[in-house]
Amino acid sequence: MQNIIEHLKEKPLIWDGPMGTMIYSKGIFINTCYDELSLTKPELITGIHEEYRVAGANILETNTFGANRIKLKEFGIEEKTVPINRISVELAKKVAATDTYVAGAVGPCSRHGETYLEKNNDQYYNAFEEQCSALSDAGADFIQLETFSNLRELIIAARAAKSTGLPVLASFSVNEEGVSIDGNSAERFTKDLVLDNSVDIVGINCGLGPAGAYEVLKNIINICTKPLIVMPNSGLPRDIGGRVMYMTSPDYFAKYAKRFIQLGARGIGGCCGITPVHIQKAVKGIKNLSEINEYQEVKIIDTKQRDDIEIKPVEKKSGFAAKLVAGKKVSSIEILSPMSVDFSLTLEKINRCREKGSDAVNIPDGPRASARASNLISSIRFQNETGLEIIPHFCCRDRNLMAMQGDIMAAYASGICNLLLVTGDPPSIGNYPDMTGVFDLDAIGLTQMVNNLNHGYDLAGNQISMPTSILIGVAANPCAVDLKREIERFKSKVDAGAEYAISQPVFEPDVMKRFMDQTAKHSKTIPLVAGVWPLASFRNAQFMATEVPGVVVPNSIIEKMRKCNTKEDARKTGIEIAQDICEKIQDYVSGFQVSAPFGNVDTALKVLGKLD
Repeated sequence: MQNIIEHLKEKPLIWDGPMGTMIYSKGIFINTCYDELSLTKPELITGIHEEYRVAGANILETNTFGANRIKLKEFGIEEKTVPINRISVELAKKVAATDTYVAGAVGPCSRHGETYLEKNNDQYYNAFEEQCSALSDAGADFIQLETFSNLRELIIAARAAKSTGLPVLASFSVNEEGVSIDGNSAERFTKDLVLDNSVDIVGINCGLGPAGAYEVLKNIINICTKPLIVMPNSGLPRDIGGRVMYMTSPDYFAKYAKRFIQLGARGIGGCCGITPVHIQKAVKGIKNLSEINEYQEVKIIDTKQRDDIEIKPVEKKSGFAAKLVAGKKVSSIEILSPMSVDFSLTLEKINRCREKGSDAVNIPDGPRASARASNLISSIRFQNETGLEIIPHFCCRDRNLMAMQGDIMAAYASGICNLLLVTGDPPSIGNYPDMTGVFDLDAIGLTQMVNNLNHGYDLAGNQISMPTSILIGVAANPCAVDLKREIERFKSKVDAGAEYAISQPVFEPDVMKRFMDQTAKHSKTIPLVAGVWPLASFRNAQFMATEVPGVVVPNSIIEKMRKCNTKEDARKTGIEIAQDICEKIQDYVSGFQVSAPFGNVDTALKVLGKLD
């Protein structure tokens, strides 16, 4: 089977949940040695493994969290250390599918909350080495160190684990403030683990619910150069009738699982309170996020071969293009296509945008995987009936290669000269978690395909009788967590034929300035239109911050929206924030695309200064 480190680089993986929570739920009292159950009740342990495997977990953790000599001595069974670890691996491997990894689980030797003593270093190292060797000899695929709250002990455990030659996952626990019991921050843990050659994978587990883990992940993702795994608790524990209960629902956990992956985590799992139902929901939720990996390569056509056709210069492709090339500020308003066959209201809104001087209207393609009237077909009607240029977004999610090419050619023949090319949100992000996306191409390949059509060649490299003359727009995300990767992708889009870009909504002017400065270093530059979202309410600000991929809303803005007492005050504040952003970045960008929140085009027009 593929080395897990290489696997994580290619595709995120799903861990299982806690063994202890499940054992407790089966009626086993907490004063029992749970690790010894691998010897005394093997059918119980394999049954739990089976539940997690059926739920879709890619990794099964052995029932050995406390199976080191020091912890087992508390039960008077330290002589069973090696047998317990060996049988635990065997039980997990018995259940594991051919594509399922078995992680040798190792917890701390120290007691939770006790002061770490340096004099214990050798004793702890020997205990870790004994346990890890037993796990390795029995066939574990890697060693998983988990729930360590002392950095020094975790480093010692990692070095003992590495002596086996297996990959090592080192996972730490911090509180809501991002600090461990020993006083070290999550940032300090991450930096030290990244520098330590004994550690191959970094993890966060226990101590936090999904929301808290997400905040910690945001703080460390940019400094972690190794694969990063998140395994939160099911919320914070509550005492209900003498039992410790974790109240997070499976749907809530799945929502955050998607956010972890979108932020850059390479693996998701669960700790205290998580069950196979939580894991199953998470698997469904991130299915499409993890499967969009391989795209078809689009042939780059030698455009010098044809002299029988006229290739239009950019400025002649559309009025919007002419204004961009002339260096004039462009304006566009984003309006959603209707969830209806009644287009009358949308047509009224577009006509109002035209009357007030907007250069174009953007029509997204199923944003956040919502099902609406085809934005491409709708755009043809909108443009024909209003006379305003329409920029439909064209995504890769719903069409195979042939369908994409056919739709683009037909759209151009019907008068559409502007397209914004995007990869598209996987269906699992929206209301259709069980649907699959096509994704034969990503936005880079799609850009190359349209560029080929603009030069008179189809996807297969065959000549077409008349080239298209489509203004090629692409998306950019100045707020990307992995900014280096985003800039590289942006450059690839430019090289593939992009002629301008529209950014994700930006709420921090300095972020846009930084992105512009870095992309300007590329040998080719294209105009960048800034995406702007006028917030409508405090809840809208929260939604944008937590639910919309690629959008970052500073806490200062969220707090400003929180203080608004009325709808009118919130709308006014949202417009003022948006106007302030536009003013601060206007010298850096070629114009603005302003979203119409909840279809309110007057809000967008006010941001653009086209309405009193």
